Formats: sequence, structure tokens, C-alpha cells
Amino acid sequence: MPNRDLAPWSGSRGLSRQGWDPFTSFRREMDRLFDDFLTPAEGRSFAPTREGAAAWPSIEVDENDQAYRVTAELAGLNRDDVKIELRDNALTLSGERRDERTEEDKGRCYTERTYGKFARTIPFSHEIDGDRVEANFKDGVLKIALPKSTRAQDQTRQIEIKS
Repeated sequence: MPNRDLAPWSGSRGLSRQGWDPFTSFRREMDRLFDDFLTPAEGRSFAPTREGAAAWPSIEVDENDQAYRVTAELAGLNRDDVKIELRDNALTLSGERRDERTEEDKGRCYTERTYGKFARTIPFSHEIDGDRVEANFKDGVLKIALPKSTRAQDQTRQIEIKS
């Protein structure tokens, strides 16, 4: 009597020596089911995909001799949803996004809710004059002007390299 395994396996193809294997087919379908279940909702629903969700919000920092300029894209948020703090020469933006969308199509109703907190901290190499910091929020874009302190500007100087 030949020795047969319960689930015959012949390497990476997953097929038995005799041909089609029902256990391999079952496992493949179960893997697909779990992959579909664990895929984020944005990837399988009517919702638009949020690119770079781990790095949300998108932030740009510009610097010149007098100031830093920080621009953050906060689409879908209101001014009251965002908190700005300047501590120990680092700027922290934090807030919470709450979004709910409902879409109806041919008698079917789709509802999607997105909730999430964010916090981004940006350290600066020059001292910031906290009394002159200005922030403006318009059309989902937050712009913050952070003037460097005059003391920090005076301290910036060229250093001679000796041999």
C-alpha cells in the first residue's frame, strides 16, 4: 500500500504528485479571504484612497535668514480641530479628524466613518521668537510663520577652519 500524506505537497506549486489538491485550493481561498478582510477599507470601498496616511498631515518647512515657514495640508478639518504648541524650540501640531460620508446608489446605502488623531513635532535649530509667531488657516491649509529671535540671528556667524 503506497504511503500518502494527508495534504500532499510538492514544493512551491502546492500540488500533489497526483494532480489537483483540494486542501491547497481550500488554503488558497482562505488566504484570499483573510487578505481581503485585512485590506484597509479605502482599498475596497467607494472611499478615495488616502495616500501617505501614515504621514498625515503633509507638512512643508521652509527656512530663510529671518524665519521658518510651516505649511500643513489639513483638508476636511476646521480651525477648532487643530492645536498648535511651541515648546523647547519645537512646534507641535495635533488634532483629530472626524469624517463621515454617506452615499446612496440604486437603493443601496454606503456609510463610511473615519476617525483619527494626529500629532507632528518639528524641532528647529534656531531659537524661535514665540511672541511673534503667526498662524493662518484657510481652505484646509494651515500656514505658520515662526520668526527667529534676533539673538539667534546675531549668534549665526562664519567659523574659520584652521589647519
